[in-house]
Amino acid sequence: MFKNPFSFQGRIRRLEYGLSTIIYYIVFLLLNVMLPKTEAGTVAPTSALILLAALIPLGWFVLAQGAKRCHDKGQSGWYQLIPFYSLLLIFSDGNYGVNEYGPNPKGLGNDTEIDEIGKEISY
Repeated sequence: MFKNPFSFQGRIRRLEYGLSTIIYYIVFLLLNVMLPKTEAGTVAPTSALILLAALIPLGWFVLAQGAKRCHDKGQSGWYQLIPFYSLLLIFSDGNYGVNEYGPNPKGLGNDTEIDEIGKEISY
């Protein structure tokens, strides 16, 4: 779990996607709570720069994990930009077996090599 979390290649299961989303929101809330605020309750300019510097890798992380979850469904990573599509990603199962994005992370249906045993070799 969490192999290459910043990569857009491959597939992940629902559990890893859900944990990634929870991690994103926890870190985001902690950053907002811990950064100093002005008297009006808004984020101070220096705090805003710190928040922006932290949100760039955090945003990359959540987009990469979302793209890999879309790949598990056999779809492009761009689908995650559809409103409420993340709910479908959390509650629906991925494709069975190998698809164009890689093997099934659950290991189900990845046994295509075993099907080749016993077949006659043609030259």
